[in-house]
Amino acid sequence: MEPTRDYPLFGGAFSATLPPGAIDVSDLRPVPDNQEVFCHRVTDQSLIVELLELQAHVQGEEAARYHFEDVGGVQEARVVQVEAVQPLLLENLALRGCCQEAWILSGKQQVAKENQQVAKYVTLYQALLRLPQYQTDFLLTFNQPPPENRSSLGPENLSLPPWSLGDFEQLVTSLTLHDPNIFGPQ
Repeated sequence: MEPTRDYPLFGGAFSATLPPGAIDVSDLRPVPDNQEVFCHRVTDQSLIVELLELQAHVQGEEAARYHFEDVGGVQEARVVQVEAVQPLLLENLALRGCCQEAWILSGKQQVAKENQQVAKYVTLYQALLRLPQYQTDFLLTFNQPPPENRSSLGPENLSLPPWSLGDFEQLVTSLTLHDPNIFGPQ
């Protein structure tokens, strides 16, 4: 099995540990400059790392809900349902020195993929890391497709299992800042 690996993000300003089988979507199609997007080699799972403007008008758990609902709006989700929001322990984060608060949210959104009429429920896990000194909200999203979308997991693909919540947690906790100049002059 392919090992996890530290991967440079945003031109090397950050790095994080990616799970096995992660494909950089920017090698396949354009990705906005404020995002890094990775897809699983076999499943429909994806990981999105986004640098967003700090939403100072929302605090605590409400900030996590705000970003989840915002993603649902962008994806034109028909249903946006938060299941749980919990604080993340800052001492577990590589970004603990500059992260003021951190939240993990789980929920479901009913969305239709591009060029498809049928909307399916997708489970999302989001981690929100708030960096107010850089006026930044760091949003990490793990998209978990419905089980029927995993039909491609035949015997030839068993060497690369689907990503787990543990893989996402490793991405979140390993996220490391190398160059604060990415945020501009402070």
